[in-house]
Amino acid sequence: MTWRVVIVFAVLAAIALIGALVHRSGAGSAAPTTTTTAKPKPKPDPNRVVTLPGPLPGGLVIADRGNDRILLVDPHRRTLWSFPTARDRRLGRHLVFDDDTFVEPGGKALVTNEEDNHDILSIDIQTHAVTNLYGHPGVSGTGPGFLHTPDDAYVLPDGTMTVADAYNCRILFIRRQRIVRQIGRTGVCVHDPPRTLGSVNGDTPLPDGGVLVSEINGSWIDYFTRTGKLRLSFQAPVSYPSDPQPLPGRRILLADYTKPGAAVILDRHGNVLWRYGPASGWGELDHPSLAIMLPNGDVAINDDYDHRVVIVDPKKRRIVWQYGHRGTAGRAHGFLNTPDGMDFVPLGPHEKPLWFLVHHP
Repeated sequence: MTWRVVIVFAVLAAIALIGALVHRSGAGSAAPTTTTTAKPKPKPDPNRVVTLPGPLPGGLVIADRGNDRILLVDPHRRTLWSFPTARDRRLGRHLVFDDDTFVEPGGKALVTNEEDNHDILSIDIQTHAVTNLYGHPGVSGTGPGFLHTPDDAYVLPDGTMTVADAYNCRILFIRRQRIVRQIGRTGVCVHDPPRTLGSVNGDTPLPDGGVLVSEINGSWIDYFTRTGKLRLSFQAPVSYPSDPQPLPGRRILLADYTKPGAAVILDRHGNVLWRYGPASGWGELDHPSLAIMLPNGDVAINDDYDHRVVIVDPKKRRIVWQYGHRGTAGRAHGFLNTPDGMDFVPLGPHEKPLWFLVHHP
């Protein structure tokens, strides 16, 4: 055997030995692997605001006065919440001429004034339980516990309720069924603020604790401080001012409750900065009672006697969305009967109403 053959055999033997050692070391165990643990996906926040595209970026509460009901609708005109339901009626829960309806602080209830029934109710959003906050149903009056055509009832963050007691010509602040403060003298219907007021139909709370008031006769708009001191008063260039709403930049949005009606934005001197009020045609308004600015800058308007709620693009000055059928009252899905109040409610994922995010002011 030559030395070359010896070398070849030696190399082959070494290779065989190495292979045997590797096989033996790996026997009974899996090949080493690198593992990674996938991070769990974060759960979606059920209270995250979802801004929907289009003219209505959330939900809209509608006080459907002529049908004695309240609806919450989405941009596709689907009903997300309503009162009273069939079960509510079986339990004796009902509404009578429900007027303006607003979400109470904390988002657990709605406050609604039954204008022609002379009382104010609170409706629990979850249970639909009804609580009388003030007034004697069906009976008007001037004494303690009585109202005469209440309008625009709000519940403030501290639990105080404010209301424009229209034909008693006063703004009331009520806590635990007792009047704790008022602006104007009961039954004295003369414009001389802060001592006396004419017939009132608006009492919008302001961020500084004050209140923005509208007097029907003379078309007066009054701004009172937290303590009831008159800060300013001017005559709005409208026939019948309704429900003034504060806007950024010391502006005021209000409805002109007449036919043809209008929605106008004024400065603090009563100068018109913007106006929507076609004199005829499909866009004409018939006694609009409330106009509010939505988060996207569009203006929602209760077009009461046209039985619809409309949204107007302020730049184009035209209607871009509506709920209801112009000039046709009805109770079926998509119809209204003299809607007289509304409130905007942000929506979360899966169109969950985020009631707790609604604040007045």
